[in-house]
Amino acid sequence: MIFSYKAINKEGTVTQGTVEAFNVDIAIKQLQATGLVISEIHGEEDKNFKVPILSIFNKVSNKDVVIMSRQIATLFSAQVSALRVFRLLSGQTDNPLLRKYLTTIADDIQGGSSISIAISKFPDTFSNFYINMVKSGEESGKLDEVFNYLADYLDRTYEVTSKARSALIYPAFVIFTFFAVMVLMLTVIIPKIAMMITDSGQDVPIYTKIVLLMSGLFVNYGIFLAVGLVIFGFMVWRYSRTTEGAVYIDKVKLEVPYIGDLYKKLYLSRIADNLNTMIISGIPILKALEITSSVVDNIMYRDILNDALIKVKEGTSLSNALSQHKEIPNILTQMVKVGEETGELGNILKSLAKFYQREVTTAVDTLVGLIEPVMIVLLGLGVGVLLAAVLMPIYNIAAAS
Repeated sequence: MIFSYKAINKEGTVTQGTVEAFNVDIAIKQLQATGLVISEIHGEEDKNFKVPILSIFNKVSNKDVVIMSRQIATLFSAQVSALRVFRLLSGQTDNPLLRKYLTTIADDIQGGSSISIAISKFPDTFSNFYINMVKSGEESGKLDEVFNYLADYLDRTYEVTSKARSALIYPAFVIFTFFAVMVLMLTVIIPKIAMMITDSGQDVPIYTKIVLLMSGLFVNYGIFLAVGLVIFGFMVWRYSRTTEGAVYIDKVKLEVPYIGDLYKKLYLSRIADNLNTMIISGIPILKALEITSSVVDNIMYRDILNDALIKVKEGTSLSNALSQHKEIPNILTQMVKVGEETGELGNILKSLAKFYQREVTTAVDTLVGLIEPVMIVLLGLGVGVLLAAVLMPIYNIAAAS
């Protein structure tokens, strides 16, 4: 990387120029070795590197990170140096953004940086959890094991999260289709039939009047309803970005029937898996709780873990600290207590993580299995009610004539 600098030389004259180095620390050392006193220095390539990549297709996926982690573990097991590992991977990866990241990481390592510090520059790809796991591996000298743990953890997390996401996307799609069909009938089919009913001049049932009124609203004011819906959606999105809104939405997630139970199992699985992975990697329980609270992705459970962290610092056991919150099931606190008493907390958490992962998978499969027939029945009933409301008067007209 090329750095531009301003400095004062031995004669007291201000001078400026450029120097090539792997990072800013090396650049400063090189300039100081020539007797210069640095007053200003910055990398000329930094601006180009930090320009946001707008394309959603040019990103580092979870799959890329898993494959990279396994490759790193294999190379470390073969006693390949850290610098050589990242140089090799930067030349082999197909993802241009990851290649750029790996090249920069290799440059930083060559400049004397640790792996954990080097990867911490890319929080969009390497989470706080990932960084601290790597740091633990550096301190314990077990980087190959840590990267294997990370690859396994990311695999499990992706599987569970994608299962839960699929369970929510599918019903959302079916519900959208349901409303789309209803709107199509109210704006295209019902108005044509309504003309026949209106021209007949006969009295119509109250339910037919309601359907015709709804149809008229959609036909005459549909654009305003659509704009209002977009504005409402934008306001909800803005509200969700506030602290109060985020708390409310995270709370609602846990209270929605069945869906809330699915979310609870997902978060409990994530908590147990995170704590297990970090504890078996040698990370102290206090640090593990701190990191887990930052990646659990729910404010309610984040606050629970932060509260448990404070109580554990004060001398309370983890099981007692967790048992004070109704969101943590009794089976989890009792299992954690057994793990603390036997010294097998890591293995207990591993069993809990597997248990809740199975629970999430079962809940998702059940939800997906129930949603399709339920939505088909609701769609049939909705269409049937609309058609009956307008067809009955038409039958009456035909019978009268």
